[in-house]
Amino acid sequence: MGRGSIIGIAIIIVVAMFGFYGCNKRNGFIEMREEVKKQWHQVENQYQRRLDLIPNIVSTVEAEANFEKSTLTAVVEARSKATQVKVDVDNLDEASINKFKAAQSDLSSALSRLLMVTENYPNLKSSAAFSELRVELEGCENRISTERMRYNDACKEFNTAIQKIPGSFFAWGFTQSPYFEAEVGAENAPKVKFDIK
Repeated sequence: MGRGSIIGIAIIIVVAMFGFYGCNKRNGFIEMREEVKKQWHQVENQYQRRLDLIPNIVSTVEAEANFEKSTLTAVVEARSKATQVKVDVDNLDEASINKFKAAQSDLSSALSRLLMVTENYPNLKSSAAFSELRVELEGCENRISTERMRYNDACKEFNTAIQKIPGSFFAWGFTQSPYFEAEVGAENAPKVKFDIK
């Protein structure tokens, strides 16, 4: 074998190795992007679980208390708005996530008002059905928080991988996934006021 043949074989081997490496990197990016999508669906699943509980909470509260209709109406309307916001997982962008967050935030606020107002109804507080629903709702909030964290972890892994060298050379066509960020003012602790006489 001549020197030119050896150089030609070496070049072919290097190009083949580079090609295999590039294919492996792109496949890894696809897997990470699918993990981001899967985690987003988990976030939506937990929000849906909360939405499914709300009619039961409203019915229980209505049955147990001579209750403020405006608060119940606010919860029902916020739930309705939240169910109308859909996010296309193939086009996850910051604007659609913010729209989703705003609808869910409105629902969270309405639920908080509902739970605060129910404190004035001793029969409702002692109702086993309401207590169970309240525990379920608290569990939902914890699950939502966990799934948002997992979604952000998947985004971090994917976003980092497509930006780091040498992987970034093979990341054409991939865009960063937006994080699920905390609401404005979430860093402030809520004010708790007890009306003890």
